[in-house]
Amino acid sequence: MDYGVAFCAFESSDAQTAVKTMDVKNKKVIVAGLGRTAVALCRLVVKAGANPFVSEIASGQSFEPFQEQLRSLGVPFECGKHSVEIFESADLIIPSPGVSPRIEPIQAARRCGVPVISEMEFAFSFCGSKILAVTGTNGKTTTTELLKRLVEHCGQSVVLAGNNDTPFSLAVMIEPAPTYLVLEVSSYQLELAQHFRPWIGCVLNVTPDHLTRHGSISEYANVKAKIFQNQGEGDVAVLNADDDWTRDMKVPPDVEVRRFSLATPQQRGLWIRGSAICEGEDEIACVQDTSLPGRHNLQNVLAALTMVRAANLPWQTILEGLRSFRGVEHRIEYVTTINGVPYYNDSKSTNIDSLRVALESFSSPIVLLAGGRGKGADYRVLRDLVRRRVKSLVVFGEDAPLLQEAFADLVGCVSASTLEDAVAKAAAQASPGDIVLLSPACASFDMFQNFEHRGRVFKECVRQLERGLIP
Repeated sequence: MDYGVAFCAFESSDAQTAVKTMDVKNKKVIVAGLGRTAVALCRLVVKAGANPFVSEIASGQSFEPFQEQLRSLGVPFECGKHSVEIFESADLIIPSPGVSPRIEPIQAARRCGVPVISEMEFAFSFCGSKILAVTGTNGKTTTTELLKRLVEHCGQSVVLAGNNDTPFSLAVMIEPAPTYLVLEVSSYQLELAQHFRPWIGCVLNVTPDHLTRHGSISEYANVKAKIFQNQGEGDVAVLNADDDWTRDMKVPPDVEVRRFSLATPQQRGLWIRGSAICEGEDEIACVQDTSLPGRHNLQNVLAALTMVRAANLPWQTILEGLRSFRGVEHRIEYVTTINGVPYYNDSKSTNIDSLRVALESFSSPIVLLAGGRGKGADYRVLRDLVRRRVKSLVVFGEDAPLLQEAFADLVGCVSASTLEDAVAKAAAQASPGDIVLLSPACASFDMFQNFEHRGRVFKECVRQLERGLIP
């Protein structure tokens, strides 16, 4: 795709961090969608000498903090509508990750010849760091947090950005640029990828998610595979050999491919043999070097170790960093133990596959808290696992009736009106030796700002329970 804006060639001192800086000086850039990423993107657009305008279809108090930030930057905006004439008059349109490029104002602008790119693509054109990029349906946050910790432990400068608290656009404005940039990449960010090229890219897995946006799981997998499409000689592609959708993803011919597996021997990559982590026939680490629970986390560890192995970072230092890593907030996060019952926060579970891996992480009977805004998936595919692992179920949110319908004949099931009510009802049903697990399998937007907000509320409810403030 011809963006209609100039690229100025710029070579850094390292061939792996060669970038092309997008020249948008004096151009009118429309940012579709208002939020944290949009504000960071506007800062980068302004720094590049362009004139941004933000258009947000929704309105409400939740946008006021972002509107105030735009005012301080001198960036004009509209909320409550997308003015088609504004889109059609743009020199460039950059949708925020949550905004589909298929919405009519963007399509109308495209028909007028206006180029459309992603925030990731725009930010990449200003990036001077070695990019370690991770995508996949599940495990991205744990893997990228671990990657950052491992690189940091080796004494290297590194920033974690992307589909998390730090937008890519903000990270590329850090001066001096870090040597490494660990990037969590979503399918929404990859959808419009044209030039994005990570030094080391990884796809963890592909399971049904975001199908209303991508149409089918095969198309969803194709979007994930775009993380590799621009790689070339000197780059590395890391793939999950245990996942049917990722195992044989298309990778350009000059790219080195490394795979990881929980059981199948890998000559170029890591795999598990008994309690050993192996590369080829050589034992290079132990499973006990990680304290993260569950086989899914072991896959995340293998992915991160395969990537840092490819980066030629000092191995013994890497293992020291691995042993000190205790996991990620909101992802099977231990909160506390009350009356012999451990409580775990897995608020980042926003789909049924995340719930599956959470349930498979424990052998103790589980009192499960689940619910929220569903994504149209069939919960019944988890019936056998729920029968085997779940002692009782507390449901809440918009999809509570669907969860009850799927599982009430298998386990005791009660409905809660709030998360505080759900914690109280879970505590009443849990006995010493059980665990209480929040793993919603749903988005949070029916009751909370995001999954982080939901997780923080859950932890506060558990602490109130511990202090005797919840009966």
